[in-house]
Amino acid sequence: MNRFTPIARRTFLGTSVTSLGSIALANLLQPNLLAETPKIERWPGAIKPHHKPKVKRVIVLTMAGGPSHLETFDYKPELAKQNGKPMPQSFTKGQPIAQLQGNNNLTCLGPTHEFKKVGKSGQEISVLFPHLHTVADDICIVRSLKTEAINHDPAHTFMNTGTTISGRPSMGSWLWYGLGSETESLPGFVVLVSTGRSGQSQPIAARQWHSGFLPSQFQGVEFRSKGDPVHYVANPAGVNRERQRDVVDTIHSLNQLFDKKVDDPEITTRLSQYEMAFRMQTSVPELMDLSKETKETLNLYGATPGDGSFASNCLLARRLAERNVRFIQLYHRDWDHHGNIKNDIPVVAKEVDQGMTALLKDLKRTGLWDDTLVIWAGEFGRTPMAQGTGRDHHMKGFSIWLAGGAIKGGTTYGETDELGYNAAKDIVTVHDLHATMLHLLGIDHERFTYRYQGRDFRLTDVSGQVVKAILA
Repeated sequence: MNRFTPIARRTFLGTSVTSLGSIALANLLQPNLLAETPKIERWPGAIKPHHKPKVKRVIVLTMAGGPSHLETFDYKPELAKQNGKPMPQSFTKGQPIAQLQGNNNLTCLGPTHEFKKVGKSGQEISVLFPHLHTVADDICIVRSLKTEAINHDPAHTFMNTGTTISGRPSMGSWLWYGLGSETESLPGFVVLVSTGRSGQSQPIAARQWHSGFLPSQFQGVEFRSKGDPVHYVANPAGVNRERQRDVVDTIHSLNQLFDKKVDDPEITTRLSQYEMAFRMQTSVPELMDLSKETKETLNLYGATPGDGSFASNCLLARRLAERNVRFIQLYHRDWDHHGNIKNDIPVVAKEVDQGMTALLKDLKRTGLWDDTLVIWAGEFGRTPMAQGTGRDHHMKGFSIWLAGGAIKGGTTYGETDELGYNAAKDIVTVHDLHATMLHLLGIDHERFTYRYQGRDFRLTDVSGQVVKAILA
């Protein structure tokens, strides 16, 4: 092959007509030339598991806005007794509080809804989740999580990337990069977003599922359960699949020629993204078509196909899991209850209760339970102190739950203090949560690093311990 000199993009575009003409002529003389263009292979993963994995995939149910642990999974009878009384300064003095900072007249707000002990295990769960009560013996409630950010965007960033600094890889991107994907026709990291009806919806930015300094091919892809699932997934009028294949192959040929000269990893990324986009034109419509789901299944979830609800997204999460997508993240935006928490939290709880419970049941009946990890979490909790008729942001102690075959179901781990302010026993950090997730996937979090700008980075930064007590 003749040597060539790298050219600027503008020069390339200006001379590309001649180049494309040459390629077209070559294809006429040798019809199989472009058909023989090698296809981009599925990314196999940057590492091999460090030990035998217990799960293959992760589904994260993100309750965006910060659900109150005091109305959901952490009942505090002492807080109920102190309702309306001054909050002891011993808890709050010198502590960061979001919008209540500097308020010298803080008062306790008791739980606004009752709790019940449910299941054979006697898990104590709010009456707001009657469906979840039926699977209480399958979930592990962690009541002692704490985080390092007190406002929404940095708290989401910390939960997703292990740091409050924007621009680092999200956990889904880390997993896709590290372990690869077992599907060739769908991304290894898919995001679904739904919005509730009570008007407490914080914005969610796409940087929450960004690949950061990892190659951009590992960025999460947002699917929409209402309208077109992915922008431009359908071919334009008059363009069939064969013509689209010709375009993709031609672009591959041109990019490969240039890559041999400059060896730019982003060119490989671009090649893989073109190929993935082509495959998704078939796989995504099939994925989103719920017509083959039985009426029993739709009723189980309470899902109406195409409505964009959290319930429908939970059903899609099961379908994505069936198709071996490595990391699936669902956001439901409606948990930011600065006011009217007593009346608004039942609305959003009802929106997620049936769908998330159905997902757990469906994973069992479809054989996916044993090798799937499900995590339910917000970015932080809410204060025991009143903010009018609501609660402010709170990062010192809150609740999440985990489920799946690798999790010890029917258990509660950790405690907050008597008022639900500080994580007090068996404290779990976000880095601990990430370390535990990676451990279940066969990864030693201290050995899973990526060198960038002279430093080895990892999802758990410089800390994190596997919470072995919650593992089956």
